Amino acid sequence: MPDASSTSTAPQLSSGELLGIPMATGAGLDVYSGVARASGRIWASRHKSTKGPADTAVIVVHPASNFLGHYMLGSLANCGVDAIGLCTRYIGNDSSLLMENCVLDIGAAIRHLREDRYQKIVLIGNSGGGGLAALYESQAESPTIVATPAGDPPDLTKADLPPADALIFLMAHPGRSIVFTEWFDPAITDELRPLERDPSLDMFLADNGPPFDAAFLSRYREAQVARNRRVTAWVREQLDILDSREGSLRDLPFAVHGTVADPRMVDLSIDPSDRAATTPWGPASVATYSPVSLGHQASLRSWLSQWSFDESNGDGRVHAARVGAPVLVMYGSADEVCYPSHAQSLFDAVPHSRKELQRVDGATHYFVGRKDLVDEAAGRIVEWITRSV
Repeated sequence: MPDASSTSTAPQLSSGELLGIPMATGAGLDVYSGVARASGRIWASRHKSTKGPADTAVIVVHPASNFLGHYMLGSLANCGVDAIGLCTRYIGNDSSLLMENCVLDIGAAIRHLREDRYQKIVLIGNSGGGGLAALYESQAESPTIVATPAGDPPDLTKADLPPADALIFLMAHPGRSIVFTEWFDPAITDELRPLERDPSLDMFLADNGPPFDAAFLSRYREAQVARNRRVTAWVREQLDILDSREGSLRDLPFAVHGTVADPRMVDLSIDPSDRAATTPWGPASVATYSPVSLGHQASLRSWLSQWSFDESNGDGRVHAARVGAPVLVMYGSADEVCYPSHAQSLFDAVPHSRKELQRVDGATHYFVGRKDLVDEAAGRIVEWITRSV
């Protein structure tokens, strides 16, 4: 999802301080910026409690968005916790993102805060951070992942990841590979000819809907998964070619088109809620091709880790099922990005009873123009932490 801080209510920054957190080494060149690599740091902003010294730190995280100015930091601090907006090494550029390296970055942040003597640390996965937060906590509590889907480091079983004390899914979906597939435009059947469309699978043709009938939706969902699998098969072929060549070239970039085409964006009878029929980038028919929307640039190895329906480790439902920490799932009744079924699926996946599902009535994905609802949500989060952690 896009950076929430750029589209929402202005945060309270007066108490913010910048934290430079030592970054764990990944495989190869993690980011394109030489300055970022040389710094050896990931960055976070800390907003200290306005009610005096706090023993609880709340970390808000996303795989790639800039959360230094996250809209909820000031409100959380006003409720008596220290609020940290964390950026991974992939801040603002997910074209080479590896979910497993994002896990290392969260681990570095939690370790840094443990050393700062916080008694409780709560991890909030916001939007696309939901699947990542579940992945992190799963691997911190009982690590199983020894490599990325492409077979590269890191080995998370050797990463010594400190668990969080609780996990919160805030306006979250189950994971990037899941939502990407739900948004993948199956009318594009030739990756090299993105403007040539199969009319029988085109959700933007009035003859197909909205409303969409059950038969169309079934074919549409099957075709979305099939397209994701075709790209994954092509990626595997390219990696095999690279492996057969002499030299050190191990990865290649490529473009992906048609990434914002979920029928729920135009048919409000599917997964009904109070949302508007739109996307964060405007009408879906335009957003699906827009360069600023989701997932248009990838590398071969990043595709497998981040976007592949079958191979990514980022399915939050799988990892939520392995979590023992208390869990809060909070969603907005008017969220135009993450739908009620997303929240329900994360809640249902948690195997224990120390979990809650809460709705914020009237809240959109970024709480745009509703500072009152930001404050309400922050208050409810801190109240839940107080009695549950």
